[in-house]
Amino acid sequence: ASVAEVSLLSRHDEDSEAHGWLLNARTGELTPAARSMGTTVEVRELFYATPARRKFLKSESTEAAHCLEAVRRHALARPDVGFAVWHEGRLVEQWRACLQDDAETALAQRLADVLGSDFLTDSLPFAGEAPGLRVWGRAGLPDSARSRADRQFAYVNGRFVRDKVMSHAVRAAYEDVLHGQRQPVFALYLDIDPTRVDVNVHPTKIEVRFRDGREVHQAVRHALEAVLSAPRAGMANQVGSAATGHDSLPWAEASAPTLALDQPATRPPVTYPAWQAPDRHGNAVRDLAALWTPANTDTLGLTPVQAPHSAGAAPSTPEAGAHTATTNDNPSLADRAPGQWPLGRALAQLQGVYILAENAHGLVLVDMHAAHERIVYERLKAQFDDQASQGLARQPLLIPATFAATPTEVATAETSVDTLAQLGLEVVPLSPQTLAVRAVPSTLAQGDAVALARSVLAELEQHGAAQVLTRARNELLASMACHGAVRAHRRLTLDEMNALLRQMEHTERSDQCNHGRPTWRQLDMKSLDALFLRGR
Repeated sequence: ASVAEVSLLSRHDEDSEAHGWLLNARTGELTPAARSMGTTVEVRELFYATPARRKFLKSESTEAAHCLEAVRRHALARPDVGFAVWHEGRLVEQWRACLQDDAETALAQRLADVLGSDFLTDSLPFAGEAPGLRVWGRAGLPDSARSRADRQFAYVNGRFVRDKVMSHAVRAAYEDVLHGQRQPVFALYLDIDPTRVDVNVHPTKIEVRFRDGREVHQAVRHALEAVLSAPRAGMANQVGSAATGHDSLPWAEASAPTLALDQPATRPPVTYPAWQAPDRHGNAVRDLAALWTPANTDTLGLTPVQAPHSAGAAPSTPEAGAHTATTNDNPSLADRAPGQWPLGRALAQLQGVYILAENAHGLVLVDMHAAHERIVYERLKAQFDDQASQGLARQPLLIPATFAATPTEVATAETSVDTLAQLGLEVVPLSPQTLAVRAVPSTLAQGDAVALARSVLAELEQHGAAQVLTRARNELLASMACHGAVRAHRRLTLDEMNALLRQMEHTERSDQCNHGRPTWRQLDMKSLDALFLRGR
């Protein structure tokens, strides 16, 4: 009201009067006015009272877009309230109140209305609880990530915020499944005891400060990890068209899993055979079926069948210049219905790179190396966790690398000796202002020791030992898995292809490789018919 002409017309649902009240914000005059239940806020001549500020405004359309975005944020916070936005006498947006009894259903409807139906089909619901707080909302699939962070909505007790703790927690949850600098899309709602959060740290109230930021960080990260780690390919009868103009994704309508946030999100462990080093030809293992087949093969339909290769069968070893699709007539596989497995039944191998499979929805394309890379990566992480007490192998430096350190860095180094040792680092104080790096992880011996130490100390100080150990572990093991996965142009038998598909259905985060790229795509029959103009 100090910079524009503002009026407010409102009528409460419990008002005994047959009219509402109009407030002139400039004069303070309150007069009766006709209106149904609700509130209208009208702003005219923005910044007319402050010409110095008005000249810095952008174009009318740009400023109108900013106003609309502000209303959109409020609309996502209150699905039970209807919103209409008018500009220059024209209705720009209207979102009707979602009056469903179920809060999750109401939110889903409002998200679809405000952000589009694609947001719903490309996201998963999540929820989690811990003493004094609750986290819930919808998390976008990694495939729907964007180049800009323009579809990230975070709320604390119904207030839209931009909080570094929550943003970092979201990024940490997506860290293992996003490609490059892609930004996830999400709508995140945090309900917390008001006494545990300070909302008066920014003039616009867009920033908050939590009494226990680490607790909030873990709650958000664990809730998101729980839903992102589940392989979509392994959800029975919930495989949709992940990339082909789908009408809907069945898994997007699944109910949100509720997670106890005092413990990290975990799934039932998968039993893997012992690790085998790559042979001299670069193949990850000598028996691929032994690697991919889980211990209990009967439950997955992977009982090996010894059958001779047909005339079109491909050998299990690569042949120079061979780039044709390969097939193998196996009676045990031919008799199975395609819909029995989410990722279907392997049909052939294309150019030694892709696996073609048939499921109940149509054709499945699998990037063989990317999929196997994720499987090996998740197995290495499980093995590393079992042996975490031994820590990473480290390489002593011939000449310690010294650097000027802040008091915080020195204090963190002194209190985190054990954690640093697990990471293969030895950082010791030489003086109140100097630290020395005496050892680094052997795999990073050729890197910048000082930069590595500073980065790890900063992470330890801000996010705690657990998060730092997880990140360092993931980076190192991802590199190992990339080199240990089966290479492109490696010929596989149908049994080996099917074993890989079954393992994907039971491996966490198997929808993306270690670098965040997709491992499989679905082409449903509708899309295939459209390619060939069937039905037209």
